[in-house]
Amino acid sequence: MGADELALSSKRSERRQSATRQGTDWWAELRGLVWLVLGVLAFHSLIAKPFYIPSESMLPTLRVGDQLIVSKYPYGYSFVTPTFHLLPPIPGRILGRLPARGDIVIVTPPQHSTDYIKRVIGLPGDTIAVRDGIVWLNGKPVPREALGERLVPIDGNTRCDPDPERGGSIFYEGRRVVHQGKAYCSLTLFRETLPNGASYDIADLGDSAGDNFPPTVVPKDHVFLMGDNRDNSADSRFSLEQGGLGGPVPWENIGGRAEFITFSRDGSSTWNPLTWFTGFRGDRFGISLHPTHEEQ
Repeated sequence: MGADELALSSKRSERRQSATRQGTDWWAELRGLVWLVLGVLAFHSLIAKPFYIPSESMLPTLRVGDQLIVSKYPYGYSFVTPTFHLLPPIPGRILGRLPARGDIVIVTPPQHSTDYIKRVIGLPGDTIAVRDGIVWLNGKPVPREALGERLVPIDGNTRCDPDPERGGSIFYEGRRVVHQGKAYCSLTLFRETLPNGASYDIADLGDSAGDNFPPTVVPKDHVFLMGDNRDNSADSRFSLEQGGLGGPVPWENIGGRAEFITFSRDGSSTWNPLTWFTGFRGDRFGISLHPTHEEQ
């Protein structure tokens, strides 16, 4: 072996010994992990975040088990914008813009930290009322068209249970039907169209406490929100003590706009990895959550 080869071999050996002595740079690894977490939190807080539907208050538009994307920037930013609601209530918004009628938004009720998801019905200055289940806006009934019954498949997440003690609603009484050997929940639907042309489906299952609401003027920088499942939604028609939103909600309590469904699960998944794929509702993927617009 020549002198040059001996020198090269010696340098390689020194580098291996140096690497062995140094080992893993754990501080650098930790810094990288911290920056990754901060990046994800920043994206979730400022751009968009996933949102899981835990209740049936937005049926038929949204079903329990739907996973959707909520964009954070359309209405600007406020104290509820960060992923974790740690800031005290702060009036106003940065780069603020009011939602449009018909938008589906996430909202944090005053004095609470849990996000709800509802639809914008009334804007500042509107006079809103509900009479026998019909929404009245500025002295005129909001048009709605009867769509008849829609059968929603019953599964682990859609139970159609009439027992409130099990998380159901008394308005599902008698709505469980069997069609071609499969169980369904029968919902009475209407197509509602707001003054700006925003159109969407709602469920009206019977007489309920929310079917009548006195005329109320929406204050400045507030919005009036309702769920699409009108007889099974705690929204602006109900007080905070009743689990509702306590009337029109300050716009700074709006956390973002619902955009589209990324995937949906029927509740059948277990620890078995094979069920992670069979438990998906394939027909829910990619559904837009923006209302359609009718010509006025």
